[in-house]
Amino acid sequence: MSDREPYEVIKVPSRSGVGLKAEHYHDILEQKPSMGFFEVHAENYMGAGGPPHAYLEAIRRDYPLSLHGVGLSIGGARPLDKDHLARLKQVHDRYQPGLFSEHLAWSSHQPAYFNDLLPLPYTSETLARVVEHIDEVQSVIGRQMLLENPSTYVVFEQSELEETEFLREIAKRSGCGLLLDVNNVFVSASNHGYSPEEYLEAFPVSHVGEIHLGGHAPDEDEFGHTLLIDAHDREVSDPVWALYAKTIKRIGARPTLIEWDSDIPTWAVLSAEAQRADEILRAHENGGQPVAAE
Repeated sequence: MSDREPYEVIKVPSRSGVGLKAEHYHDILEQKPSMGFFEVHAENYMGAGGPPHAYLEAIRRDYPLSLHGVGLSIGGARPLDKDHLARLKQVHDRYQPGLFSEHLAWSSHQPAYFNDLLPLPYTSETLARVVEHIDEVQSVIGRQMLLENPSTYVVFEQSELEETEFLREIAKRSGCGLLLDVNNVFVSASNHGYSPEEYLEAFPVSHVGEIHLGGHAPDEDEFGHTLLIDAHDREVSDPVWALYAKTIKRIGARPTLIEWDSDIPTWAVLSAEAQRADEILRAHENGGQPVAAE
């Protein structure tokens, strides 16, 4: 990387963006679409070189970047993997993203890494551990991290705090920001039988630096009850769009990512989802009047 100038850190605008997928590299480079930003999963770029880096470097020259980690295991009981954290810092230093985020979850135990983001009990002990881990990450990376609210399928009897209270305390004690995933709110609310609107009313929105939207898949539990899965394999549902519009009306425009991580659609389909988010953002800026995305 010594043969080029380092990237300037570009603030991510309060527009829509999409996750960068290999299937769309050529469309993006050829079309130069009007897109607020692209997001990449840090773990996909922890190698030293190869085609993924070549494409990302070309796209990074024209667009701001959001770096999203999926493997730090912020909520894990064991210390953070320092080798993983060092690789994360290398990716961050290499591409200078405008936003950096991780999940309120755990995904490792001893030497094992699980291909999932597993839930936590919301206790004082867990709170202290999460804050300690976030402090370490922010110290190593040298900047604020956004923490994403999870989609959940079980709750813990030993939880002492509501999720919104838990997130508020984490942000207060660590100085991190929050990534509000509206689809996760809808999924968890449906699975556990509470109101997503009431959850959002209680959410510490002053800390929100980014919003995620994605598609969910219906399933059934062992008793035949509907269970929603945060699948990221389809369009954003109409109820989630409605929650998003209410959220933007309340808190103002924020950078908004469309997540679509499996059954990847054509670029036209994915970019249309981003345009829909942009229309909501523009309507807010225009006092609630609909404005077509550029």
